[in-house]
Amino acid sequence: MRPRVSFAMQASKTRHVFDDAALARLDACCEVLSRVPIEDFEAPEAREQLAKTDVLVTGWGCGYIGSDVLRMAPGLKLIAHAAGTVKYMVDPAVYDAGVSVCHAAEANAVPVAEYTLAAIIFANKRVFELRDCYQADHSRKSSWKLMDEPIGNYRRTVGLIGASRIGRRVASMLELLDVDVLLADPFVTQDDPVTKQARLVDLETLLKQSDIVSLHAPALPSTHHMLSRRQFRLMRDGATFINTARGMLVDEDALLDELESGRIHAIIDVTHPEIPDDDSRFYTLPNVFLTPHVAGAAGTERLRLGEMAVAEVERFAKGQPLEYAIEPELLERLA
Repeated sequence: MRPRVSFAMQASKTRHVFDDAALARLDACCEVLSRVPIEDFEAPEAREQLAKTDVLVTGWGCGYIGSDVLRMAPGLKLIAHAAGTVKYMVDPAVYDAGVSVCHAAEANAVPVAEYTLAAIIFANKRVFELRDCYQADHSRKSSWKLMDEPIGNYRRTVGLIGASRIGRRVASMLELLDVDVLLADPFVTQDDPVTKQARLVDLETLLKQSDIVSLHAPALPSTHHMLSRRQFRLMRDGATFINTARGMLVDEDALLDELESGRIHAIIDVTHPEIPDDDSRFYTLPNVFLTPHVAGAAGTERLRLGEMAVAEVERFAKGQPLEYAIEPELLERLA
C-alpha cells in the first residue's frame, strides 16, 4: 500500500512551497489524503485524517507534535519538514515512537548564503554609505571622496563565525572574490574540508583582523550573547558586522552602543525580540542596514523547501535511506 500523506502547516505562511509539479510527484508515489493543510491538530476533521496518516509533511506554522498528536496518528512513520529547524516543533516522544524526521534546512541555507554574499560585497564597497552621500550631495563630491578611501572587496578580510551549513556555503561562495577568509568554530579541526576555503583562527583573532564579521552560529544556551561588549570592541574601525543567524547570539545593547559611536557598521536581518521595539536604535542609526528576517527562503525561493521535502518522501516510499534525516542526539545542537 502506498504511504498516506497529510500536510500540517499554516497556509498563509507557506505559499509557493509546493507547486503543481511537487504535488504531482507526491501523487505519483503516495496517496495524498488532502491538499488542504492541517492548521489545528485538535479539529475533528484533523483527528479523522491523522488516524489514516503515515507521512506528515510539515512547514512554517505547524503545531507542536508531541504525545497527543502521536496518539491521533498511530501509523505515523515520517515527518518531512519543508522548512528549517524542527527543534521547537518535534517532541522527543516522536523519536521514542520510532518516527523518522527530516528537514529542508539545506534548501533554506541557499538564500541565506546568497543574502550574506551580497551583504559582504555591498558592505566592503560601502554601497549604502555611497547611496546616502549621493542623495545628500548630487555633485558627487562626497561620493568621490569616499571612493578614494580603501574600500572595495579586493584583498579584504572576511571573518565567518560558525561552520554551519550556511557558513560553509558562504565560505565556498567567497572563492569567487579576491578576499582572505577566516573561520572561528571550536568544533572544526584542521582536517575539515572547509579549511581549504577559510583559515581557522580563534574568535579574538577573527574579530581583530576582519573587515567583515558574519555570524553563522546556532542558537544554543552556550551561544547566548556569545558576542558582547568586549567582542565588538575588538572589531577594527570601519568594519561591518552581519547577522543572519539569531538575535539572541548578540548582546544587542552592546552592539548598538558600538554602532552609535560610528566606529563600525552593521547589516542585521535578525534581532531579539524578533521585532525590535518601536524606539529601537536599529531603525534609526545611519550605519545600520536592517531587514525584517528575509534572508531565508522568500517567494519562489520557497520552492526549494517543498522540492527537498518531496524528494525525502519519495525516498521513504521507495524504502531508501533519507538524505536529510535528523538524528535525535543532534537535535539540541541544530540551529
